[in-house]
Amino acid sequence: MDGKIVRLRGYEKADVDAIMKWINDEEITDLLGGDMLVYPVSSIAEEKFIEASAGPSNTQKNFAIETIAEGKYIGGISFNVIDWRNRSAVVGIVIGDKSLWGKGYGTDAMRVLMRLAFDKMNLHRLGLHVFDYNTRAIASYEKCGFKREGVLREDHFARGKYHDTILMAILESEYRACPNALIPSA
Repeated sequence: MDGKIVRLRGYEKADVDAIMKWINDEEITDLLGGDMLVYPVSSIAEEKFIEASAGPSNTQKNFAIETIAEGKYIGGISFNVIDWRNRSAVVGIVIGDKSLWGKGYGTDAMRVLMRLAFDKMNLHRLGLHVFDYNTRAIASYEKCGFKREGVLREDHFARGKYHDTILMAILESEYRACPNALIPSA
């Protein structure tokens, strides 16, 4: 699916080299959470991730993000947990190419994922978790129409201290009512 400046597509084995350029970069993984914050990731693990992404899963869908202009792989976006009964999903995103941070690629990718979720998959709610120090991501999510729903106080240890994890979500009705969510822009 295409946005204005990015395209979401399935992962390919050829993406491993590009992934390995950023997957062990602490500045990037510091924003993601999970074991990547602590342990280095091997190319073998990434190849297994790509193979698993290609397989059938009813509860998780992973997509590569590439630029439309150059067809360059720049990151990933996913439905990490899909709950079909309640028509909801938890989403995640990373732009691994730091030279593209703050240029609208993540916002455009999230808008494409939202269009897929609400227009094609018939989901009702998308939620996410973001660390309080990831102000660029918070601004992007708010631009897409996500609302702050809560805070897990001092839930995350990074950068030598505890930080809050902010819970954000968007409902289908908010997506449909939000011109910023519906109209991709750079």
